[in-house]
Amino acid sequence: MRVGVYVDGFNLYYGARKHCGRGTPGWRWLDLRKLVAPLAKWSDSEISRIVYCTARVDAADNATGSVDQAIYLEALSEAGSVDVIAEGRYVSWAKREPLVNEVVGTFRPSVYVHSDETWDARLPLRTTPMSPEQASSAVMATVRKREEKGSDVNVASHLLFDVLVGVVDAAIVVTNDSDLELPLRMARSHVPVGTVNPSTNPTAGALKGRHDDGVGRHWWRRLTAEDYRAAQFPDAIGHLRKPVGW
Repeated sequence: MRVGVYVDGFNLYYGARKHCGRGTPGWRWLDLRKLVAPLAKWSDSEISRIVYCTARVDAADNATGSVDQAIYLEALSEAGSVDVIAEGRYVSWAKREPLVNEVVGTFRPSVYVHSDETWDARLPLRTTPMSPEQASSAVMATVRKREEKGSDVNVASHLLFDVLVGVVDAAIVVTNDSDLELPLRMARSHVPVGTVNPSTNPTAGALKGRHDDGVGRHWWRRLTAEDYRAAQFPDAIGHLRKPVGW
C-alpha cells in the first residue's frame, strides 16, 4: 500500500512550538519522514511520497528566521526527508481592528469601549460609535495583519490530485486546519485517510469523521512533544549544520 503524506507546514510549526516551547531547542530540526513513518500502520503500507507545504519567511521581517528556514528546507531535500516542497507566501497589510478587553487567545472577546470626550489623537487609534443610539465608541487600532497564504490550498490540491490519479493507496494529512474539511472528506471516499493533529489543541471538529466513512479504515492521531523530539535530524546533513538554538 503506497501512502502519501501531506504536511501543512504552518500548522506543524506552530503545533510543535506549543508542544515544546518557543524558546526551547530540540524540536525545529525535524526529520519529517522519521516523524510520520511510524504512523502508517495499515497492513503492508509504506511511505511513498511526502509533500511539505510551507511559505518562506520574509527576510525583511525576520532576517535570521529566513536564513534558518532556508537551511532547513535545503536539509529536507538533501536528506530525502520530503519528495516535494510546495511553497505558498506570506502577505502583510494595514488593517483597522477594534481593541478588546481580554488577553490574546480569548474566544469571543468583548470590545473595549471609550466614553470620555477627551482623546489623544497622537496614538494610531480612532474611535467608532458602537451604534447611533449609543454615546460610547469602540476604540479602533490600525494594526499590521500578517498571514501565510497557500499552504492549505497546496495540501488540498496535492492530496486530491494524488488520490484521483491513483499514485497513492492511502493518505496521511498533518494539519488541524478546519478549512481542509471538504478535501479530507472527499479523499475518504477513495482511500483510507489518517489525520494527524500537530497541535496541543483538540482536533478540529470539522476534520473528524467516522472510521468507516467512504472506503473506511480512517484514523485520527494527535502528536506529542516526545514525537517531535524523537524525530530530529543529526546535527549535520551533508554540508548543512543545524541552526543555533534549534
